[in-house]
Amino acid sequence: MGLILDSSIIVAAERRKDAPNQPLRNISALAGDQNVAISTVGLTEFVHAIYRAPTVSIRVRREAFIEDLLAFIEVMPYTRSTAFLAGRIDGEQRAIGVTIPSMDLLIGATALEFGYSVVTANVRHFNLIPGLAVIAL
Repeated sequence: MGLILDSSIIVAAERRKDAPNQPLRNISALAGDQNVAISTVGLTEFVHAIYRAPTVSIRVRREAFIEDLLAFIEVMPYTRSTAFLAGRIDGEQRAIGVTIPSMDLLIGATALEFGYSVVTANVRHFNLIPGLAVIAL
């Protein structure tokens, strides 16, 4: 069992100017000694935030933050079986009128694939994914 951090947790930590390992300490205090990771999709979201930075100094700070964070945290891959799982979840949920934002669906499917929970500040979207354990932070 482990935890996948949603990019909302990483973005909030960077904006507070926390040390890169601070989110991991916060999670450990909350959820105990579990493996903590991010998904490749969550990493993509954070890299997107780097390139949307309004100033060069913020961009440089965000780049340094994620590079330092990656020294402390595993990146969970988006695999072929994750793609099939995400497609099934999306198809089944849309058939009953539920739309899950794409990136959150892919992060949630990654967590399910590896038997992990998602830690997020965006509980609403992740709670739409059947069977996914969601921890609000």
